Amino acid sequence: MNDAQRAARKAQRLALIEARTDLPQDVRAAAERELSGHLAALLARLDPPSLGLCWPYRAEFDARAVVGAWLAGDARRWAALPVVGATGTPMRWRRWLPGSTMPLDRYGIPFPGDGPDVHPALLLIPCNGFDARGYRIGYGAGHFDRTLAAMQPRPLAIGIAFELGRLDDTRPQAHDLPMDWLVTEAGAWPRQTG
Repeated sequence: MNDAQRAARKAQRLALIEARTDLPQDVRAAAERELSGHLAALLARLDPPSLGLCWPYRAEFDARAVVGAWLAGDARRWAALPVVGATGTPMRWRRWLPGSTMPLDRYGIPFPGDGPDVHPALLLIPCNGFDARGYRIGYGAGHFDRTLAAMQPRPLAIGIAFELGRLDDTRPQAHDLPMDWLVTEAGAWPRQTG
C-alpha cells in the first residue's frame, strides 16, 4: 500500500467513526435495540461455550448487556475481554464478569488486570466499516488480524457494526482476515464467499 492509499484509508476510517459518533440519539437507540436482538438470536443459534467481546470504544455498539444476558442463561458459559500488548503482537484474552473492577490500558479501555490467558470459542469484533465478504475496517493497527492468525484453533469471528459502515468493498490487504458472520441492526448473516 502506497502513501496515497494509506491516507485514503485513514480518511475513510475517520469518516466512518465520525458518522457513527454523529448518529442522532433516537436513531442510535433504535439501531442498538435491533442489533441487540439479532446478536442475541445468533448467539442462541451458534451456542458457543465462551466468547470474547470488546469494551465499547468511540461510539461502537455496546455488547455488554447482550453478553450479560447470554452469561446468565448458562452458568458454564464464560466471557473474556482483550488485553492489548506491545505494538505488533496479538492480543491476549482474560475472563470478564459484568461489574468487575478493571484497570485502563494505554487507549483508556478497561481490561482484566489479572488472571490466566484464555481462548474464547467466538469473538465479537467491532467494525468501523465492513463488506459482504466479511472484511472489516478497524483502527489500522492490525490487532484483530494478528490475533485471529495466532489463535489456534481460530475462534469464530463475528463482526459487529452499524449499517452506516456497510461498504461495497473494503479493499482488504493481504494480511486482512474476514469475519465469519456479520451482525448489524439489519440482521445477521454469514460472510459471502466466492
